[in-house]
Amino acid sequence: METVACPECDLLQHLPELPPGSKARCPRCGYMVASRTTDPVDRPLALTITALIALIIANTTPLMGLSAVGRSASTTIVGGAYDMWRQGQEVTAMIVAFCAVIAPTAYLLFLLTVLLAVRRPPAPQWVGEMLRWADSMRPWSMNEVMLLGILVALIKIAELATVDAGIGMYAVGALVLLFPAIMVTFDPDEIWQRIEWADDAGPSRPGVYGAPGAEAGR
Repeated sequence: METVACPECDLLQHLPELPPGSKARCPRCGYMVASRTTDPVDRPLALTITALIALIIANTTPLMGLSAVGRSASTTIVGGAYDMWRQGQEVTAMIVAFCAVIAPTAYLLFLLTVLLAVRRPPAPQWVGEMLRWADSMRPWSMNEVMLLGILVALIKIAELATVDAGIGMYAVGALVLLFPAIMVTFDPDEIWQRIEWADDAGPSRPGVYGAPGAEAGR
């Protein structure tokens, strides 16, 4: 039984083992101190695989097509970053490539590795390091910012040329929805409970005697 402190009132309490889909609240202030999702591995794993497929489509198919004065052109995310580099905008090109391609790809690959490794606990200790790397990449995955920039550009260009949204545009839109879904269903605490301890101490921890237990409920 794990001992935790309430983030609101600092009450030390024993955290009971929670069944899937339940929550534990502080008996003094009622703050939710812990929760457990109904499907902590398979659901985020399915969403992560789906997001990887959408990310591949978004980076390999045209975002949009432009037609003006009988001429047409199209580009991808990687192609746009490369064109920026060729035009002398190296810093902007690197930022776009990192936030739109490298960071989302790294986040999903790290997360996929973690979710596959914890399917048969105890997972090796290196899974914890992969989880830290995934958490560090998550804030830099700015698909929603990129989509907003594309929409603003579309509005401005629409007056000068005919703009057709490509498959890559829809894939980016799907990523904007998939990333929050992954974050909602993914439970890092559940993952840490499935990882092998570095000091071989096992899951049992010394508790604080006399601490009340948290109230578990749905």
